Amino acid sequence: MILQHCIECIKDGRDITFDQALELAITTDSAQLFEAADHIRRHLHGDSFDLCSIINAKSGKCTEDCRFCAQSSHYDADIMTYDVIDIDEAVVQARDNDAHDVERLSLVTAGRSSSLQDIEQFGRIYAKLSELTDLRYCASMGMLTLEKAKMLKSYGVERYHCNLEACRSYFPEVCTTHTWEEKVETIKIARQAGLDVCSGGIFGMGETLEHRLELAFELQQLEVNSIPINILTPIANTPFENFTPLSLAEVLRSIALFRFINPRAVVRLAGGRNQLGDQQYSCFTSGANGAIVGNYLTTAGNALADDLKAIENSGFRLARKKK
Repeated sequence: MILQHCIECIKDGRDITFDQALELAITTDSAQLFEAADHIRRHLHGDSFDLCSIINAKSGKCTEDCRFCAQSSHYDADIMTYDVIDIDEAVVQARDNDAHDVERLSLVTAGRSSSLQDIEQFGRIYAKLSELTDLRYCASMGMLTLEKAKMLKSYGVERYHCNLEACRSYFPEVCTTHTWEEKVETIKIARQAGLDVCSGGIFGMGETLEHRLELAFELQQLEVNSIPINILTPIANTPFENFTPLSLAEVLRSIALFRFINPRAVVRLAGGRNQLGDQQYSCFTSGANGAIVGNYLTTAGNALADDLKAIENSGFRLARKKK
């Protein structure tokens, strides 16, 4: 009864409550829950699939202590470090994504925030990519000021990404050098500058299912319409290196619940999904309707052509909206 009631609420344009979501999580048969989430996805989004990709535009030497992250200077993880990416390398990556009909590309940087000087350099990269591709542009450059957000907007950036990572109550277990509230403030600043917002989190950092539901509702309250879901990849020499990766069943159940709680958003699979092998594509019949494709910040993703073929085989249409 709870499953059908929640479906009817969503079709009537009403949101479900936390208690209803928790009841769904506890009492609903997995197969029925996944099928219902996929039904809601088809009802509200049809068969369209949202593709984006990222360029690691500034790597490592981050002052923050996010316990999942290889780029933090607090840990001795084995990663490549560099300042602003060479523009020619950015062009190579962007052209490959453009050729495969990826819609959006984001420049992503390590660090608490980017300096005005760095943002000016990124502006030159965005300008060059705009000359050579039909991509739409996003940015993920840490904490914002309104001045920085307006600069990015002037460079043609349309969307700003700032993951909450975890819900407010669990966030201190993930990071202590900045707060959940600071991330929310950056989201508000991005909107004030006229940028769309992308924000999600990471599953598998020791949080409970209830914590994931809290995060889903926080994103709902912030009216985020692009929600990237990462699955923790335990990285050597980080505090979370010994965490056991989530099972496929737990990932699918969490994704399905995110769809119920944020029915109108793009729920986007991101880093860590390749840990699930070919079974990762079942996420796209359990409520998800988007993905970050290609490689991620410090972990390798799937081959782009393989991703696209599998997504199309799942019944989706890769309908790119060119700028």
